[in-house]
Amino acid sequence: MAQPPAIIRNGRPLRILHCPWNVAGQSAQLAAAERALGADSRCIVIEETAQGFPADQALAPPNARILVREAARWRLLWRAIAWADVVHFSFGQSCLVPHAYPALDRLEWRNPLSVAWRLYCRAIWLKDLPLLSAMGKKLAVTWQGDDARQHDRSLALFEASIAHELGDRYYVPGSDAWKRRTIAAFARHVPIHYALNPDLLQVLPERTRFLPYASFDPASVSPAPPTADASRPLIFAHAPSHRGAKGTEYVLAAASRLKSEGAVFELDLVEGLPRAEALARYRQSDVVIDQLLAGWYGGLGVEAMSLGKPVVAYLRRNDLEAVDHSFVSDLPIIEANPDSLYDVMRGLIAAPRANLHAMGQHSRHFVETWHDPLALAKQTLADYTKTGAESSI
Repeated sequence: MAQPPAIIRNGRPLRILHCPWNVAGQSAQLAAAERALGADSRCIVIEETAQGFPADQALAPPNARILVREAARWRLLWRAIAWADVVHFSFGQSCLVPHAYPALDRLEWRNPLSVAWRLYCRAIWLKDLPLLSAMGKKLAVTWQGDDARQHDRSLALFEASIAHELGDRYYVPGSDAWKRRTIAAFARHVPIHYALNPDLLQVLPERTRFLPYASFDPASVSPAPPTADASRPLIFAHAPSHRGAKGTEYVLAAASRLKSEGAVFELDLVEGLPRAEALARYRQSDVVIDQLLAGWYGGLGVEAMSLGKPVVAYLRRNDLEAVDHSFVSDLPIIEANPDSLYDVMRGLIAAPRANLHAMGQHSRHFVETWHDPLALAKQTLADYTKTGAESSI
């Protein structure tokens, strides 16, 4: 198949490096889609951290010693310098971020190694951004959630959020200021910004664009919409990566109340499993409850909709003003918050199974339309290959 001229550079495919992490599979799946479209795109991480989400290459083993991991970090930077035409950073970090918040206050002066480590972290922090920019590399960054989301801004901007619920139990004290410094540094040197969650657009540069998740390919699984067999109990699945941030206590409370009233259903709490086993559990469920605090659905929601499941989540409607109207009007998410979840679950239990089946089919159609990695890769490739002033959109 002939390659489009836009992804040919100097007679060879455009070289794209996705790094330094592969959070929830976003970077690796997007790289694979870009490869399918003719680019030489690779996801290379400092070390493998996400269970079940392999990168194309990990430069250090999991939980590597500091020296091994830092050697991998510098090898990654060299790969960006010597090989890549485009460097697409993920989770708001560049190659040179050994510590996301390298503050120099409260140093443990009685521990010289600790002091040396913190000084090293501060000295190199994000220094590759101006270097790579000066070398003519096209730079992009994808913001994925807590890399940009801030405690104080969430309290000021939203009526409900993870910050309202958990406060300093979730957000590291002092992290807000460092996140703002990080965003400012990327804004100075990186022309292309994407946000996977609409609420992040409130704290990111104006040129940031919403990008739907490319972390899961719907074509990789066959749909299994809710069964029409009403003789067995409805099965809800909930798979929290962090119980507090996902609102799990509200899921358990709603389920307990419904059980006490005699409602017949099952709640499958999916935690700590390899990804393949977790997907098998989602397939056996009828409805998947994603999150109730963040204001958007996550990678779990995309996986569940790919399987043809209705998905319950809290959507912050004000955030959707910056999202394509066609996308918003097609959203199949069943909206719920901590106060309404009980009523939503009760309604789903009572609903005709044929209705749930139709909801599941809508879910599958939605991800095929809006979360197709190939369609999203066409967008990123077009952005990489724009020149001059156009590259900053």
